[in-house]
Amino acid sequence: MADQEEDFSSLPLPDRFAHKNWKVRKQGYEDAAKAFEVTPDESDPAFRPFLVDSGLWKGAVADSNVAAQQEGINALCAFLKFGGPDACKRSRNATISPIVEKGLSSTRAATKQSALEALLLYIELDKSDPVIEDLLPSLSHKQPKIIAATLAAMTAIYHAYGVKIVDPKPVLKQLPKAFGHADKNVRAEASNLAVELYRWLREAMKTLFWNDLKPVQQQDLEKLFESVKQEPPPTQERLLRSQQAAKAAAPAAEEGLDGEEGADEAEPEIDVFDLAEPVDVLSKVPKDFNENMASSKWKDRKETLDALFAAANTDRIKDGPYDDIVAALAKSMKDANIAVVTVAANCIEVLAKGLRKSFAKYRGRVMAPMMEKLKEKKQSVADALGAALDAIFASTGLSECLEDILEFLKHKNPQVKAETLRFLIRCLKTTREAPSKPETKSIAEAATKLLTESTEATRSGGAEVLGTLMKIMGERAMGPYMEGLDEIRKTKIKEYFDAAEVKAKDKPKPVAPPPKAAAPAAQKKPMAKKTAPGLKKPGPRASTPQEDPPPSQYKQAPPKALPSKLGGLPKPGLGASSTSTSGLKAPTSKLGALKAPSALQSPRRNFTPPEEDPTPAPKLGRGLTGRSLGKPNPLSSSTTEPPPPPQPTALSSAERAELEELRTERDRTARTIQEILSSKANLTSQLQEVQNHNADLIEERTRNVLSIKAKETQLVRARADAEEAEQTVQKQAREMDRLRRELSRITSEREAGDQIYRDSAGSGGSGSGANGAVSVSRQHSGYGNRADSREAGYQRAQREYAPLPDEEKENEVDGEGDGKTMGMNMKRREVSPARTTTSTNATGGSAAPPVLSKEVSTGAGGGRRDGDQPVESWKRAAEVTSALKARIELMKAKQGMSSRPH
Repeated sequence: MADQEEDFSSLPLPDRFAHKNWKVRKQGYEDAAKAFEVTPDESDPAFRPFLVDSGLWKGAVADSNVAAQQEGINALCAFLKFGGPDACKRSRNATISPIVEKGLSSTRAATKQSALEALLLYIELDKSDPVIEDLLPSLSHKQPKIIAATLAAMTAIYHAYGVKIVDPKPVLKQLPKAFGHADKNVRAEASNLAVELYRWLREAMKTLFWNDLKPVQQQDLEKLFESVKQEPPPTQERLLRSQQAAKAAAPAAEEGLDGEEGADEAEPEIDVFDLAEPVDVLSKVPKDFNENMASSKWKDRKETLDALFAAANTDRIKDGPYDDIVAALAKSMKDANIAVVTVAANCIEVLAKGLRKSFAKYRGRVMAPMMEKLKEKKQSVADALGAALDAIFASTGLSECLEDILEFLKHKNPQVKAETLRFLIRCLKTTREAPSKPETKSIAEAATKLLTESTEATRSGGAEVLGTLMKIMGERAMGPYMEGLDEIRKTKIKEYFDAAEVKAKDKPKPVAPPPKAAAPAAQKKPMAKKTAPGLKKPGPRASTPQEDPPPSQYKQAPPKALPSKLGGLPKPGLGASSTSTSGLKAPTSKLGALKAPSALQSPRRNFTPPEEDPTPAPKLGRGLTGRSLGKPNPLSSSTTEPPPPPQPTALSSAERAELEELRTERDRTARTIQEILSSKANLTSQLQEVQNHNADLIEERTRNVLSIKAKETQLVRARADAEEAEQTVQKQAREMDRLRRELSRITSEREAGDQIYRDSAGSGGSGSGANGAVSVSRQHSGYGNRADSREAGYQRAQREYAPLPDEEKENEVDGEGDGKTMGMNMKRREVSPARTTTSTNATGGSAAPPVLSKEVSTGAGGGRRDGDQPVESWKRAAEVTSALKARIELMKAKQGMSSRPH
C-alpha cells in the first residue's frame, strides 16, 4: 500500500482527478487545493491544466464518493479564490449544474456550505446573470429536494449581494410556480425567498407575481412581511471582486464620504418601473378614439378617456407614437366639463408614470394647458392636475419645467398662482439635481416678489420656496438674496429651512483644487534633483562679458553689488540681518520669467532713479549670472535651483484665481449654450405645438364644414317636404270647395225640379169648377205634403253627403271617381220620389197622389173635359222627366270636365 500511495502521489493532478480509486481522487483534490493556496498570482502554471480542461471540475464536484466530493468542491473553491476571473469563466459552464444536483442537495452540511460558497465565488469574480440562468432550470427539476436546495441557494445569494447585483426579475417570475408545488418544503423555501426579496424590494416586488398567488398564500406572506417591515433597510454584505479593488484603491477619507453619499442615494433606486415589463398600450386604445374625442356629447368623450385610462394604468408602458393621444389630452384641458378634464389629467398622469423619460418630449404640449386649467376651484380637479404635473416633473426635471413654472407664477389669477407655487415647492423637494446658479437666481427673485403679495398663503409659499432652496444650495449661496428682507421674513424662511426635507444637495466646490496644491510639492522634488543641470546653465551666462557693464551704470560701486547678490542668496538660510533685502529677492525671483524682473529690480530702485525702471532685461540677466557665479556652495545651489519650482507656489494664488475665472467663464459659456439649446428646444416644441394646433383647427374646420353641409342638405329636404305638404293641403282645399259647390248646385237643381212639379200640379187643376176646386185643393194639399217631405229629404241628403275626414282622404286618392259617385247618388235621390209615386199609383196603394185618383174617378163619371186633364198631366210629367234626364246628362258631362285637371 505504501508503494501504491507513493506512485499515486507522483501522478500529475489531472490524472489523479480522473483516477478510479476514490481515495486517490480525494488525495488529489486536497493536494490541488494546497497547491492553489501557495501560488503567487493567477498566472501560476498550477492553474493551467485546470483552465485547459474544465471537465476535470465537473467530475470533482459530482464525485460519487461523498467524502471525495466534499474535498473536490473545496478544491474548486480554492481554484476560484486564487485563480481569479479567468478561472471563474473557464469552469462556470461545467460546474454549476453538478453543484446544484450533487452539492446543494448533499446530506453533508459541509458539502452544502462549500457548494454554496462556490456559487457565491462565481458571482463575486464575474457577474450574477450566468449563475442565475444556470440555476433557474433547476426549479423545474422532478426531485423536490433539488428545487428546495436551489431556492435556499438563491435566498443566500440575494442575502449576500442584494438586488442591485443580482437581478430579481427572472426569479420573481418563477416564484408562483414554486408556491404551487405539492411539496411543503419547496413552498417553505419559496416563502423564505419571497421574504428575502421583500427586504430589498418592499411593495415593488408584488407587481410581478402577487396576482398569481392564491388568497391564502397572500395572507400568509403578508404576515411574514409584517416582521420584515420593522427591520432597517438591508445592505450588501459581500462585495464583488471589482468592488473590493475599487475600495482598496480609493483613499480612506474619500471612501467614507462616497460611502455615506452612496448610502443616501441608494434608498430610492428600487422602483416598480425597473421590475415591470413594458405593456403595449397603443394596441389597447379604442380605434375610434379621435372620433369620440371630437364628439359634441361630453359623455362620449369621458367614456373614451375612461377606456384610455384603463389601458394605460400600468406600471410600465412600451414607448411608441403617442402624439395624437397627447394632443387630444391637451385639447381636453380646455373642455367645459370638469369630469372630462379630471379624467384627462388622470390619463396624462398614468402615461407620464408609465413612459418616464420617454414622456419628456410631450411635456411642452400638455404642461401649459394643465397649468392654465389650475384656475378651476373644485378641489378634485386641482388634485388631479397636481398629480399629473408631478408625474410630468418626475419624467423630465427641474430645468425643463422651470420656465413654465416661473411664467405662471406671474399669472393674474390668484388660484393659478397659488397652485403653481405649491407645484414649485414639490419640485424642489423631490428633485435630485440641484439647480444651477442662474436657475437659483431666477427662483429666488420670483419667490422674493411673492413675499409682498396681498394673500397670506402666497407670502407663506414664497417663504417656503426660499427656505427649501436654501436647504439645497446652502445658507452661504442664498445670502445675497436674504439681505434686503426684514427680520420677520428671515425668521419665517429660517423655519422653513429647518423643516424642509430635500433629496438634492449642491456641491459647488470642485475636487480639482486639492491635487493642485499637491502638484507643486511633487514638482519640487524633481527640481531639487536637477540641481546639477541648473549649475551648469548659469556658468556660461556668467562667462559672457556683455552682462557685466549694465551694473556699472549704477551710482554704487559694482564690486559691492556683486558680493551682495552672491552672499544674499545663501544668507537667508543663515538669518543674517544684512541679507534681509536679499532674502526677499530670492522668493520674488521664483515668480517666473514674467514677474521675476520686477521682483529683482524692486530692491534696486532704492539706489537708482525711477527712470531706469524700463530696463529690466539686462538687470535680470545680471541677477541670474550673479547667482550662478556664487553657487559653488551647496546652499547657493539649492537656493538658485528652485526658481522654476516655486513658480507654482508663488503664482499658485494668482494662477488659481485666474484659473477660477477662466473656469467660471467656461461654465458661464456652457450654461449660455445650454440655455440657448434649451430655448431652441422649447421653441421647437412650441412650433410643433402650434403646427399640431393648426392641424387640429383645420380638422375641426373640415368637420364643421361637413356638418354645415349636412345640415343644409337636411334643411333643403325639409323645405321640399313642407312645400309638398302645402301643395297637398291646397289640393285638398280645392277638392273640398269643388264638392261644396257641387253639393250646392245639386241642391238648387232639386229645388228647381220641385218647382216644376208644383207648377204642373197647379196648371192641371185650374180648368174645372167645383170638382176642379176640390181636386186642386187635394192636389195642393197632397203636393204640399210631398214638397215638405222632399225638402226634408234634401236636407238629409246634405247631411249624409257632407265630406268627412276619411272621405276627404279617399277623395285625394280616388279623384274624379268619388265625385261621379256622389253626383250619381244625388241624382238618384232626385229621381226616387217620382219613381216611388208612379209605382205606388200603379199598384193602387195609399201612397199614390190623390190628384190622380181623383181625376180618374171624375173622368169616369164627369164628362170629356175632365177626362182630358189627366192626359195633359202625364204629358207634362213626361216632359219634366226628359228635362231632368237632360240636365242629369249635362251635369255628368260638366262633372267629368271639372275632375280631369285634378
